Amino acid sequence: MKKARGAKSFGAVLREKRTAKRITLRKFAEMIGVSATYLSQVEQDHFAPPTADRVTKIAELLGEDSDEWIRLADRVPDDVDVMVRQHPKDMPELMRLATGLSPKQFEIIKEQIRKMKKRGK
Repeated sequence: MKKARGAKSFGAVLREKRTAKRITLRKFAEMIGVSATYLSQVEQDHFAPPTADRVTKIAELLGEDSDEWIRLADRVPDDVDVMVRQHPKDMPELMRLATGLSPKQFEIIKEQIRKMKKRGK
């Protein structure tokens, strides 16, 4: 997995958070529905992070933000994937147009979309 210089990998963060919660590897593997061997390989960065839905479950069990964990895993949230498939021209174009915007500009756009959705109901 590619990561920014100095940034921890998905596996390293997972291991750190899991052990901080004092959850054994075997128990956590059971909780997320994978083998302990597989989870160990993910934590050691020998295997790529799991699917977005499994990463979401991991984040929830650890009390973390699932979108941040999905980003860390270099995955696309399932609901975003569905939106792109439903709007194969508009969604990619919208994302390209938003490239380079500041966090404040994103907030303005999100608020405008919320208002539009509210008026549409």
